[in-house]
Amino acid sequence: MKTLKGIPCGQTVTVVKLHGEGAVKRRIMDMGITKGASIFVRKVAPLGDPVEVTVRGYELSLRKADAEMIEVQ
Repeated sequence: MKTLKGIPCGQTVTVVKLHGEGAVKRRIMDMGITKGASIFVRKVAPLGDPVEVTVRGYELSLRKADAEMIEVQ
């Protein structure tokens, strides 16, 4: 299983599945990260937290813990 956390800068991936429960999963979905969405990884901070991505035309910063819940291909 590949998660958004392990994707290097400059790559575009597609969301396969969201892991997580209730409010956390809902929050990720509210940000536009849903199954089939395309995500471009713009920057990864030196210590890996946060990850800056572009999804549905806008920029977003995700914590490592949230990025780990997003399964991609």
